[in-house]
Amino acid sequence: MTPTPTATLSARDWAEIQERMLVPLYEAVYDRLEVGPGDRLLDLDCGAGLPLLLAAGRGAAATGVEADPARRALARERLLEVLEDPPAPACPYDALLAFSPDPAALAAALPAVRRGGAVVLADWGPAERCTVPSVLGGGPAPRDLDALVERAGLRPDGSGRVFCPFGYADVDSAVRGLLSTGLYPVADDGEAGESAAPCGMADSSLAEKELTEALHPYERTDGAVWLPNIFRYVIARVT
Repeated sequence: MTPTPTATLSARDWAEIQERMLVPLYEAVYDRLEVGPGDRLLDLDCGAGLPLLLAAGRGAAATGVEADPARRALARERLLEVLEDPPAPACPYDALLAFSPDPAALAAALPAVRRGGAVVLADWGPAERCTVPSVLGGGPAPRDLDALVERAGLRPDGSGRVFCPFGYADVDSAVRGLLSTGLYPVADDGEAGESAAPCGMADSSLAEKELTEALHPYERTDGAVWLPNIFRYVIARVT
């Protein structure tokens, strides 16, 4: 499948602007797991591969899974091992990372993790501590990570919260970065209508205008945009 120009642009905005906003979360999880040489990690929805690069910097061997072809291509440009689907469990992984986890994708990937291996799930923290969902018109409700752990038959093994501010040099960068997350739905240009754009956006240009206006209260005197957020993660073990 060849990505559309819009999809490719969004993927590059994610890689160049947005994905670094989650570095505090990745680093906190890697510190908690004591990730280092000899560890094998599998990361679901790895995007353009930044979490894999951070794990590799600690000496771990990291493999990513990314369904979006444009983001997968950017990760491969970084010489990272990124697959379209979870790998067969020929050589089990020590840890599975699933940030903003999809239950079906989680279930498909669990067989690739060794018994006793770690499974880390993460998502937005309490609504009152997260600016981005409110800017996006409410945004998705945080997933019940503890319920996901229980339904997957995993053993709980701790949790934590991480401060992840989204900081941008200017409003334009903020708009591009936030739209690349997919949290602010827009229709393809020329596909107007409520069904195509749940937030009522007729096309990407209108979405950019609405988001620009919504970000003004978070703009600093120097033009930078600052959106503080808390993310929560839970650690579980494969039984």
